[in-house]
Amino acid sequence: MTRTFRRGGTGGAGGDLDLYQYAYLAGGGLRVAESAVVSLTERGTLSLGAARLRVTGEERPEHPVELAVVVACPRSKPVREVIESVGHSSEVDVIARRLVSLGLVRRWRRKPTRAGRRRLADAASAGQVPAYALRGPAALVPGSARRGPLDVHPALGDLGRALTRMGKALDDDRGHGTDSSADAGGFGGGGGDW
Repeated sequence: MTRTFRRGGTGGAGGDLDLYQYAYLAGGGLRVAESAVVSLTERGTLSLGAARLRVTGEERPEHPVELAVVVACPRSKPVREVIESVGHSSEVDVIARRLVSLGLVRRWRRKPTRAGRRRLADAASAGQVPAYALRGPAALVPGSARRGPLDVHPALGDLGRALTRMGKALDDDRGHGTDSSADAGGFGGGGGDW
């Protein structure tokens, strides 16, 4: 079950784009993998616990990227490994080549063209693309994924707690996890005399 997000107004070149094509325009291959993990977790196909993914549902996804995520974690596997593996997979490469053929992504650098950025902006302003496809898993919780919502302490359900843990794991893996990282020593910006 893959959701297709339609562009408002007149039909553009190449027709409708799906969730993962918009995710590629927003953040490349890794954003496609992150979006697939979030989508499968929301549907109950994947379970997230202690920054590890595990297949729990009986659903056999039809979209090649979702299937690649399910295949990438036959047993419990770290979230970052699954995202890295799928983000650089042939399934994501097929999405990139399709977007290149539509003129929405540059051939060599695989970055969105002006038309691709415009198409993404139009779909985002029309509310046709989920926030996690545009900004990644951190968009699921207002405020920092590490600290949670600002001034609000909602009673999160199992999915909310799992997605918050996923945001924490992604923050930690990318080196954005702690507030005291600037105080951790190492090389300072002290401008000493050399």
